Amino acid sequence: MFRVLPIDTPTLGDRSYLVHDGASAFVVDPQRDIDRILGLAAAEKVTITHVFETHIHNDYVTGGYALARATGAAYHVNADDPVTFDRVAVRDGDVIAVGDTLLVRVLATPGHTFTHLSYALEADGHPVAVFSGGSLLYGSVGRPDLLGPAHTHDLVHHQYRSAHRLAGELPETAGVYPTHGFGSFCSATQSETTASTIGAEKHTNPALTQSEDDFVDALLAGLDAWPAYYAHMGPANSSGPAAPDLSTPESADAEQIRKRLAAGEWVVDLRNRVAFAAGHVAGTLNFGSDGSFATYLGWLIPWGTPLTLLAETPEQVTEAQRELVRIGIDRPAAHATGHPGTWAGDHDLASFPRATFADLAQVRHHRLVVILDTRRTLEAAEARIDGAVHIPLHELPTRLTEIPAGEVWVHCAGGYRASIAASLIAAAGRHVVAIDDDFGNAAPAGLTVLAL
Repeated sequence: MFRVLPIDTPTLGDRSYLVHDGASAFVVDPQRDIDRILGLAAAEKVTITHVFETHIHNDYVTGGYALARATGAAYHVNADDPVTFDRVAVRDGDVIAVGDTLLVRVLATPGHTFTHLSYALEADGHPVAVFSGGSLLYGSVGRPDLLGPAHTHDLVHHQYRSAHRLAGELPETAGVYPTHGFGSFCSATQSETTASTIGAEKHTNPALTQSEDDFVDALLAGLDAWPAYYAHMGPANSSGPAAPDLSTPESADAEQIRKRLAAGEWVVDLRNRVAFAAGHVAGTLNFGSDGSFATYLGWLIPWGTPLTLLAETPEQVTEAQRELVRIGIDRPAAHATGHPGTWAGDHDLASFPRATFADLAQVRHHRLVVILDTRRTLEAAEARIDGAVHIPLHELPTRLTEIPAGEVWVHCAGGYRASIAASLIAAAGRHVVAIDDDFGNAAPAGLTVLAL
């Protein structure tokens, strides 16, 4: 018997896996905060003896090296990956025994990267599962463009052939356990599926149902921007990242917060967008911990900029730190908890209005306002409000001067990104209104929505 226990990181859209036979265990693609994995292994009363990496990750800092050091487990990484640490180098065709009943077979599945590996699990002599990393996902595959446009053409064809290799060599009953595909930008497309088999993917996955040319054309047409912090993940993962320091950063009072803002540092308010709009320290930015906080903060912040976190409770700061170390932002410069009035000291709080698309439609009858669409390019290409200025959120910090003069009404698809954008615009001294509404309500509200 064997058990596969997923360890979800929903904010990054990834899964790690702990697999065991009741005594010995292996882990696939562990996240940086390895205490979750160690706690699960302890609860299951198993010993982690092996750690497997499917690839040098682009969307998070791995915990594999640190986990192997903490447990004494063998750390399996592709022999062709140019890493600077000691590892057990593996190649296509290698077979590793885990405990008395489990065998892990190494399969070369390039496509997401050139050196990507999948790991097929055999229990009691039968293939039962494959840990496919960024190769075969649920209804999709890992995107092939993260190594740059010079490699995308080759990788997308590799991805197609790798999916067919897995489908051809494994039984239809074998479970598929990908790392990406649960919201990660490493996935070419997204799926709501939470479990699958080789047989199910043969009927639903475009990589297995379309011709190679049709698959390639459709996949490449659907690719959009990925977070800027991805550029830092490969080098970090190739150097064997240590376990993170999650101790509490130093406290900042109102005077220190003002000094940090004046110095051009980022001071980030983790409260939800309703609370932030109602009152915040002028110049602070809103990345609510109730959304994809780390993804968007990591995407927008100039890498290496000192960061101060503001939150209502110490627990929110602790959780934010956990999110940040996963993408390589290891130590906030400072933090403060409590109420924004305390953070502002003897200065007044700033605020900006929130509105709906119905409010925007009414306002346009009376005066001209600037409509700013901060959705990604492919989102805006499907439908956009007539007359709206389009600047994707991830480009906004360097394009603020391109926003036309006047009152700015900013929107995204649901409100979270609009609040980030509104905080950036307000910090730049502009009059802004954050549209906290679903984009699907724009046309029913009377706004002209162009389907492009």
